[in-house]
Amino acid sequence: YLGGVYATLFPTHVRRMIVDSVVNPEQDNIWYQANLEQDVAFQMRWNDWEDWVAKNDASFHLGTTRAAVEAKWLELRGKAKANPLGGVAGPNELLGFFQKAPYYDSSWVPVATAFSAWAAGDEKPLIDAVAPDMSDIAGNIASENGNAVYTAVECADAKWPTSWAKWDRDNTELNKKYPFLTWSNAWMNLPCATWKSKQSNPIEVGAKRGLPPVLIVQSERDAATPYKGGVELHRRLAGSRLITEQNAGSHGVTSLVNPCINTRVDAYLLTGKVDAKDVKCGPHATPVAPAPAAAKQLAQSPAGALVAAEELPAVR
Repeated sequence: YLGGVYATLFPTHVRRMIVDSVVNPEQDNIWYQANLEQDVAFQMRWNDWEDWVAKNDASFHLGTTRAAVEAKWLELRGKAKANPLGGVAGPNELLGFFQKAPYYDSSWVPVATAFSAWAAGDEKPLIDAVAPDMSDIAGNIASENGNAVYTAVECADAKWPTSWAKWDRDNTELNKKYPFLTWSNAWMNLPCATWKSKQSNPIEVGAKRGLPPVLIVQSERDAATPYKGGVELHRRLAGSRLITEQNAGSHGVTSLVNPCINTRVDAYLLTGKVDAKDVKCGPHATPVAPAPAAAKQLAQSPAGALVAAEELPAVR
């Protein structure tokens, strides 16, 4: 979104610009509506993950249907609420870890593996993966700084509803069909309802002249920034090109290994070259469940093995 704003305000200052995983820049979408749409997209990708876990029940033993996997997830959260795992992992901490699955395709196996170990009676892998590391002072400070900046930017960029009745009504209704992240996301953004500093009106993002071709990269099933955002920014930036990673849902695409995308990104950065038209690429990787025997061994591996290759950013 910030890239789209910059391209609009300073088109002649841009030499190369890659916009990877795009917020829908429509004025009425920034930022309250964007977060509601995000809840829908997270549920979509969470459903994808649960379907995959069910399909691989021989490895994970969490249920053969999405409904069964969801029931096991609700059971885990309910038990953690009544008695936090290891005294440190309640439902919020669990959500922070399980949220990695819809965020990144590479997290599908690690999250499912830790979940499977818990269901089989071994909660240590899940506790190790979920428990906060209080000794990581620098990391915790960086995380809190990130949250502070996120809140300041979103709350100042646009006017937010100030009526709790509206927040309650909208999120209650949305939660009926999209419960995975709805209320967690609402709590994260609720400071914007009582923000004391001046709140701006979002600018009309778009550039028709003076802007060189912008390269937009977007996965088709991105949960954090739904696909519509890439399409909309592409429409608004004249001469831009859209690369779509099909049948994939990782948030942040250009850092992954996908030759169809990487070669185009490299060529663009080095020479400014873009394709004559938009491009559709296959997924960077398809998550593969471990064989049943290997799944148990993986679950007993050190906690570090349960963390996906990419780092999890804030919800935005």
